[in-house]
Amino acid sequence: MNIILVIALVLAMAATLFALVRGIIAFLQTTKEQLNAPDGTPSPSSLKQNKMMMNRILFQAAAVIIVAILLLMKGNG
Repeated sequence: MNIILVIALVLAMAATLFALVRGIIAFLQTTKEQLNAPDGTPSPSSLKQNKMMMNRILFQAAAVIIVAILLLMKGNG
């Protein structure tokens, strides 16, 4: 069971890193015109940034939960 959780933890950490890098790349691709758009609607770049950062948060939460489960199993056993 520990092996499965450790593999899941590594995958969650890798997914977190991937989402972080994708979000930063989307942020760096934002142009000044997109930031100063008067229409008030979010640009596709902004939507991608938000999506990637939300994914990062979800993957981080999964990693923290897996670590907590591993610690509980270590404490009980």
